[in-house]
Amino acid sequence: MRANRGAALLLVLWLLLLMAGLVAVFAFSARIEAMQGGALRTQALGRLAAESGIEVAAMRLNQPDPANRWLPDGRPYGFEFEGQRIELRIVDESAKVDLNAADVALLANLMRALGIEDTRARQLAAVIQDWRDPDDLLSMEGGAEDRDYAAARREHGAKDAPFTTISELQQLLGMDEATYRLLVPHVTIHAGQPRPRPDFAQAPVLLALGLAPDQVAQLLAAREAWQPGLPLPVLPGGDTLAVVGSGTYSVASRAVRPDGQQVEVTATLRMGAAAGFGQLYAPLAWRVGEPD
Repeated sequence: MRANRGAALLLVLWLLLLMAGLVAVFAFSARIEAMQGGALRTQALGRLAAESGIEVAAMRLNQPDPANRWLPDGRPYGFEFEGQRIELRIVDESAKVDLNAADVALLANLMRALGIEDTRARQLAAVIQDWRDPDDLLSMEGGAEDRDYAAARREHGAKDAPFTTISELQQLLGMDEATYRLLVPHVTIHAGQPRPRPDFAQAPVLLALGLAPDQVAQLLAAREAWQPGLPLPVLPGGDTLAVVGSGTYSVASRAVRPDGQQVEVTATLRMGAAAGFGQLYAPLAWRVGEPD
């Protein structure tokens, strides 16, 4: 009898331990789910805050009063939104090197200005030319056509058509991630002109256009110091600096929480009449995270 009672007690103890273990597992799972839900909520709020920066930038770019209009020359702007700091930079797409319109020399100059070694810069510029031109002939030494991609065991060859996205650069023979990341902020497919406008261009583009480093430094300083109502700075060559953009802009908006967590949204916007249907802007590209 005692043995039976002992066995029953032992069984009850085992059941209690099992139930306690199950409760602990369920509690742990619930905690993990709550943490995941909190992280997703934080990410969603950060994204909405960063997207609010895109909307504010669009409105400020469209301001008729020059004193309230933001300039698309890469200078930093910012404001507070729902307890988060919104940091923005806007660059006119016409101030970038167009992958479909720039010649090989300008493409190579841009890469050299970004610190890429001369031989590699010329080679990648030739690869870009062979990617976008309609024929299957090498444009110059160092280029790449279908047979070169096949030799490198790539599933695709040269496109033989214009770039339709910046991310196509990643498919080029010889392109690596580091070089791609260097190029992305300074190239476009939306300008449609062989040479970028210096008015809003960043330092690497200005160097690629042939300006000397001291001229670049002077121009950037004059541009940064200019405010509405002041005389317009003069570009090297005698032209006056333009302060009205082309209507197509890239906007990088970053939401920074008090704890340091960040979410970035980058967008390319076409504004004005070209946006169509009475819209403030038409989005040409939109991405959460680093631009691609």
